[in-house]
Amino acid sequence: MTNQQVILVQRPEGKVDANTTKLVEVRRPVCGPDEALIKVGTLSIDPTIRTWMNDAPGYLPPIEIGAPVRSSGVGVVVESQSSHYSVGDVVFGMTGWQEWVVANEDNKFSTIPRGMGLDLPTMMNVLGVTGITAFFGLTDVGQFKTGDVVVVSGAAGATGSVVGQIAKARGAKKVVGIAGGSAKCREVVEEYGFDECLDYREPDLAKRIHQSCPDGVDVYFDNVGGDILDAVLTNIAMHGRIVMCGAISQYNEAGQRQGLVNSSMLIMRRARMEGFIILDYAPRFAEAQIELAGLVLNGTLKHREHLIHGLEKAPEALNLLFSGGNHGKTLVVVDPSVQLD
Repeated sequence: MTNQQVILVQRPEGKVDANTTKLVEVRRPVCGPDEALIKVGTLSIDPTIRTWMNDAPGYLPPIEIGAPVRSSGVGVVVESQSSHYSVGDVVFGMTGWQEWVVANEDNKFSTIPRGMGLDLPTMMNVLGVTGITAFFGLTDVGQFKTGDVVVVSGAAGATGSVVGQIAKARGAKKVVGIAGGSAKCREVVEEYGFDECLDYREPDLAKRIHQSCPDGVDVYFDNVGGDILDAVLTNIAMHGRIVMCGAISQYNEAGQRQGLVNSSMLIMRRARMEGFIILDYAPRFAEAQIELAGLVLNGTLKHREHLIHGLEKAPEALNLLFSGGNHGKTLVVVDPSVQLD
């Protein structure tokens, strides 16, 4: 039997294009001792995949040329010679852009619990890395407190939309989103319940943030970096916290990334700017999932999944994150038969 893969054939300069990846067919992997064979069902499409394509240092090594594009995903165990996995388990881990993958000591997977009343896309979104990133970024790194004024960039995206809703549920004084275009700004307010949303494409963002947050921004959850981060820096409150989650505006920059102009505000306002990697919180994932599941089940936390069907569409799906063409969490369905129930 065969295994379709999308492999990296050339490191991109700017957006991923037809020369970056290639759809190939190789022999299906064999399940050996202490291993499990997994049929891949759905891929999680995240901005960090684009950074892994670069030949640059990071928290994980670059994807090797000729290797499947690295990605997390969900699949079902179809064969097991391991005590950690049973046939029929639905599992989450690093699947890569391919139809089949082997779980072993070097590539471990976690079993997704059944019976929570949530479908697979919801589990991959709100209770997956996306929601967990939002939770710990806001609560631990951002040290959110009741009464804080919170600003979130990429507010219509999968992570940003959850950040704002957690802040509202935990008693924020005001939650302001930043998104691209009037349609997404309406979505942020009307669907996700933010108090306000600013279109970054309109002029003088720094002034508009000041008008929305006249006493300053207590917590800024940054998903985009660049000019938007600079605009918030001018409005950071005394002892404000900036959570560095992503820099999506910079990932496709072929040349030198732009520097910050207003970083001295961190000194004047005694503020803090801190980055984090969600893998550091792996031992505490259940803590976030319990609270997030409760918010979803009681209707407090709204979510949206953008499903794209077909492994060959994965590169196109990744580009949607940078063009703004996605709505909510972007997932690529490789095999629709893989479900929780």
